[in-house]
Amino acid sequence: MTPRDVSGDDSRWSDLDRPPLNAAALRRGLVREGGLWSGIEVMAGTGSTNSDLVARAAAGKAAEGAVLVAEEQTAGRGRLDRQWTAPARSGLFFSVLLTPTDVPVARWGWLPLLTGVAVATGLSRSAGVDTALKWPNDLLVTVGGQERKAGGILAERAGDHGVVVGVGINVTLREDELPVPTAGSLALAGAVSTDRDPLLRGVLRALEEWYDRWRAAAGDPTVSGLQETYAAGCATLGRRVRAELPGDRSLVGEAVAVDGDGRLVIATEEGVQEPVGAGDIVHLRPA
Repeated sequence: MTPRDVSGDDSRWSDLDRPPLNAAALRRGLVREGGLWSGIEVMAGTGSTNSDLVARAAAGKAAEGAVLVAEEQTAGRGRLDRQWTAPARSGLFFSVLLTPTDVPVARWGWLPLLTGVAVATGLSRSAGVDTALKWPNDLLVTVGGQERKAGGILAERAGDHGVVVGVGINVTLREDELPVPTAGSLALAGAVSTDRDPLLRGVLRALEEWYDRWRAAAGDPTVSGLQETYAAGCATLGRRVRAELPGDRSLVGEAVAVDGDGRLVIATEEGVQEPVGAGDIVHLRPA
């Protein structure tokens, strides 16, 4: 799908509860000399902001701190190539390009977890919503006393020196618009504000703060405080979980820690503690 610029008369802007983002105001508020964010582009629609930004980085057409936002994604992707779709302007769908060349590549795996901490921090400040993180990359909110997924994060390598991190957050999705019953949105969770401009500014400012702190510590999750902060906000820890692992293997036990490599440590009933670096985590009811 060819990206469409936000311009001209578009009848799809008729939903007054979902006004378009103000790209010029976002740039004024976020792009500054010496700051992380080098440019912000808002498109009416595209297939996937991650795919677009990875391609631009590969072609040398994007610098670190480039932010690509879409009012609508038609081929948004989550982990395991799951589809992510939502009505136009009902959420925040954006990708950023990071090139942490002064951090050992072995520590780059912390970037999606760092982004999760930043998203939770930014939304707490700007939307007044309590959020929790499900390892490794889901954002949870409480709707009617139930835990629901309101967002997700996907990190992809962009050449040898970069990582594109994509974020999708359901902001104003109504109950009848949810793709699955376990989904949620900031509005359904009682957000004090669903104005997407300040929400996006809040998230990007928090992401810049955490990224700067992490880089200053050469990516060390302990020195930067990232490991401790992630664990404090992680709803997976202390829960009985099932990890669906590559190779059709599963592991059941209690999630007891996030280790120095960002892996989830699961204590099995056999008394073995096994770190999981990749897999699908299911929160189980207490036995």
